[in-house]
Amino acid sequence: MFLRNLKKFSKLAELSERFGCPWLEYNEKINAPMLLLLRLDFGMLRKELWFPRSVADDRATVIACKPGPDLAGHIKDVLGVSEVDFFVTVPSDLIRIIEHNQDLNPDFPATAGRTPLARVRTYLAARRSLLAHYRTLLAKSRTGLAFIRTGISFVTTGLLFVRIFGMGYLLLIDVPLLIVGCVMTYDGFRWYFSSRDTPDQPSYWQETMATGANFLEVNLENPIPLFNRSDNAKGAADLRQEWTNLSPVMRRRYLANDRTDLAEERSMLSCYRTRMAKTRTGLAFVRTGVAFIGLGFGLVRHYHASGWMVLDIALILIGAWMAGEGFLSYSSGRRAGKEGYLVAQEQGGESNIWDFSFPHSHSAVSPMCHSLPLPVRGGQAAGIWGTTGLALERTVLAERRNVMGRLRTVMARSRTGFAFVRTGFSILMVGIAFVVYFRDGGFGWGLFETLMLIGGLALIGDGIYLSFSAEKYRRQFPYCSGDMEIGVPNYGKPVRLWQKVVFSNASS
Repeated sequence: MFLRNLKKFSKLAELSERFGCPWLEYNEKINAPMLLLLRLDFGMLRKELWFPRSVADDRATVIACKPGPDLAGHIKDVLGVSEVDFFVTVPSDLIRIIEHNQDLNPDFPATAGRTPLARVRTYLAARRSLLAHYRTLLAKSRTGLAFIRTGISFVTTGLLFVRIFGMGYLLLIDVPLLIVGCVMTYDGFRWYFSSRDTPDQPSYWQETMATGANFLEVNLENPIPLFNRSDNAKGAADLRQEWTNLSPVMRRRYLANDRTDLAEERSMLSCYRTRMAKTRTGLAFVRTGVAFIGLGFGLVRHYHASGWMVLDIALILIGAWMAGEGFLSYSSGRRAGKEGYLVAQEQGGESNIWDFSFPHSHSAVSPMCHSLPLPVRGGQAAGIWGTTGLALERTVLAERRNVMGRLRTVMARSRTGFAFVRTGFSILMVGIAFVVYFRDGGFGWGLFETLMLIGGLALIGDGIYLSFSAEKYRRQFPYCSGDMEIGVPNYGKPVRLWQKVVFSNASS
């Protein structure tokens, strides 16, 4: 190290003597005014190897590798000044000065700056908000389907009274039942169709995975922002291993990229949850359709041919359409549940932020132990928990949100599995009711009953499989227990010194 620095200083002294101007080396304090940098192309500065340090009173102070009259004339035209004062430095230091003012670590692409990464996170947050809006619409749709089932039960009760007892004083009960049932059914269909065309969201899972050495980028040329990952930056992974030797600014750049990677994962998990929510809505539609089909076939078998046959067949056809449309989302939701569970398992086993931030103390113990005191001495506390410390804390909190996001995704898989069970149970009960109530119906009815029984059992088994693995994952985390502990932030102190507030389920 000493010999390398000595050679560098000798080179700087030689350049200073050759060009007749003072020399300087890279320092993070070398910054140009932001309004000046906004007028310049950083790619041009890297290519031409010069950087404006200041511009005032029609005079510019410029850092360059090869000062000269031609370069001075070019700079005068670009900056609109009449005089140029030069400092000389070596190319490697000049490149670092330019990269530092771009808010980049060595050899990072332009998209790795904290501002571009913040823009990507903003678009990801907007996409997650849109997905949350879709899930709200789907929940509204499922509520509408509950209205439909309730309304149909009212209508069915009223019609059965009419068919059994005929016209009479019971119309005082039948007519209100029919009116309320029709209103609820209409309102339920209106709620359902308002969210019926919710798009099926694709996965965010990229072919190039987040490694800490590549960066998520957003392409704004299309009406809908497209996301892709850059190639691995040269030396970025090795530089990360030297965390304890990095300056606070360089650490914050890595932490900004970490938060972007975590935001991408949360967006991906949100996609999976939305797809599963759409499947649960479809299965609710299936259950409603099965109720229609069972009612229609039951009326046909009980009353045979009558003047009500048109209504019975209409119930069967409407139910078949509802069940068919609902089952269209079955495979998509099942695949989302499988992929989301795998992502939660894979990402949960990756290194966390503490492994990178404090590798010497954290990796010295079991990876499962996260309760080590931070390597902060009393006199350093305020400085370390300043700007860089807050960036670290934001990143840690983002990672905690991702842990909870993985759990929510797995729990969504479990809810989807239970929706499979409920749907299968509905189908199974219709089959059992036909077997018990209608006996000796012939080959056709026997085939129908057999298909209902087999289909119901298959859905129940599939739902139990999805739910069982999710419940096993849930038990690994304390977030679903009755007690909850929340830290009261005090950013003048390390997190381990924050006071805690405990909300106990037993006390409530």
